[in-house]
Amino acid sequence: MNEMTPLAKPAAPELRQRKPDWIRVKAPTSAGFAATRALMRSKSLTTVCEEAACPNIGECWSKKHATVMILGDTCTRACAFCNVKTGMPRKVDVNEPNNVADAAAQMGLAHIVVTSVDRDDLPDGGASQFVKVIEAIRRANPTTTIEILTPDFRNKHEAAVEAIVAARPDVYNHNLETVPRLYPTIRPGARYYASLRLLESVKKLDPSIFTKSGIMLGLGEQRLEVHQVMDDMRSADIDFMTMGQYLQPTPRHAKVQDFITPAAFDAYAAIGRAKGFLLVASSPLTRSSYHAGDDFAQMRANREAKLGLVRA
Repeated sequence: MNEMTPLAKPAAPELRQRKPDWIRVKAPTSAGFAATRALMRSKSLTTVCEEAACPNIGECWSKKHATVMILGDTCTRACAFCNVKTGMPRKVDVNEPNNVADAAAQMGLAHIVVTSVDRDDLPDGGASQFVKVIEAIRRANPTTTIEILTPDFRNKHEAAVEAIVAARPDVYNHNLETVPRLYPTIRPGARYYASLRLLESVKKLDPSIFTKSGIMLGLGEQRLEVHQVMDDMRSADIDFMTMGQYLQPTPRHAKVQDFITPAAFDAYAAIGRAKGFLLVASSPLTRSSYHAGDDFAQMRANREAKLGLVRA
């Protein structure tokens, strides 16, 4: 009698990795969190805090700090790490610049961070909307310092960056996100050296503007690759580097390869400072706009100390 081949067992659903204790945060429940959410809704504004599932949303929103994401909630790219949805974006909201400025005024922000989705569908990549937002904030809140986190403006970055730099944000941030070896799988729509050139061009156009960039750790990068990214950033005269733990937003996104320990983040920070950055923020929960206002004040103080200046 022929033996029957046993049926293969169905594959068990893949479990997501358990986060270590140092990366866990409490669910947001404060009155300040609710007030910030209500304000964003009333102004029809999108925040990267929500769209990117930031682990710090409870802490930041309870303090009425939020990072506004302009140009809609739909991105024209599909990066393997990002939780923002991909598709055909909506028409640009002409009221958005004034709504952002009004929200900043109502929250009493001394420092605001404005970012956006990628808008490869627009002739200027959305640069003109950044300019309008900066100008609206300046009119409504002259003392508020402005930090922008832009996309790479693929194939149009020279004119786009020139326009934004002319509007004079206080900080120009554009994240490299990961080491160059991982770009084909993690950030396939972008080019590492194009992003570096973008940041370098900001400094050439206006050396007074602070430049900032960040990467995620835990995607499978090697230690020496991170050191090389630091060197590349310093060659582009980038002032401020951020490093944080990558967290997998959903099972369909890139997996976490490693949970980097707080001690390892501290070691990277020490190396970054030794390489000459004005400021390095490096911890498991560090994100581009986490503590951005305090970091901006520290970065400005560090530059003045380096130049031997004293604020009046």
